[in-house]
Amino acid sequence: MSSIIRNATRADLDMILDWAAREGWNPGLDDGQAFWAADPQGFWLAEEDGVAAAALSLVRSGPDYAFLGFYMTHPDYRGQGIGHALWSETIRQAGAGHVIGLDGVVAQQENYRKSGFAYAHANFRYGGSVECAEPPGTELISVSPVHVPMIVDYDRKFIPAPREAFLKEWLKSLESRESIVLLRNGAIAGYGTIRACREGFKIGPLFAEQETVADLIFRKLVASVGGGQIYMDIPEPNVAARALCDRYNLKPVFETARMYRGTAPELPLGQIYGITTFELG
Repeated sequence: MSSIIRNATRADLDMILDWAAREGWNPGLDDGQAFWAADPQGFWLAEEDGVAAAALSLVRSGPDYAFLGFYMTHPDYRGQGIGHALWSETIRQAGAGHVIGLDGVVAQQENYRKSGFAYAHANFRYGGSVECAEPPGTELISVSPVHVPMIVDYDRKFIPAPREAFLKEWLKSLESRESIVLLRNGAIAGYGTIRACREGFKIGPLFAEQETVADLIFRKLVASVGGGQIYMDIPEPNVAARALCDRYNLKPVFETARMYRGTAPELPLGQIYGITTFELG
């Protein structure tokens, strides 16, 4: 058999998203363009005789940080070492200088430890049916292009490396995606995005200075889609995020572990109410 490892194309990324949907990861309907903008060289495939057999992403944000996701082997090719070979080659190409983060499912965490990843904290996906009235006031604003430079600067404190190219796509108002920023005295107090997924809607990111701000943005986002099945991925150490989920009857449905190879970044988990995505961090 002929085996190769290569960079994925933009069309391949759509296939990878379909694989993720099959695995139950419930990607967004229009994730592809923003994911691609984050790092067009960050998506990988292993092929056997010209057929895609395994996938993985290692999306770089800046010279020192990358996030690993989409690690999947097609059911027809499991148990043959193909996924492991792709993993090893991609990690090798990242080099020793990159801190690498990932959100690992419980069953794989021991394997990630063997590759030098250390546990940082648990993340939980919460989900449930939510209906919210739109909160009053003028502080909550739909994100437009004029807000993007401010949000890029604000976003920087919640992530290990800048992601301007990603945000320029992620913050575009689409039929399937809406972003809300809360402005007070000309400064950002929080922002969030909601997007239509294969099932329901996901909120992420949701970053806020206070729990009351997070609650306002959450309600505005849910109201913007008319309610329905809502999912949000939260860092387990954020007690206020758990309380927000409880308040709107969201229940834990899925668990991952945030793990890092290299020095774990210090992030303000108490202000991270919704993780952007498990695939890109």
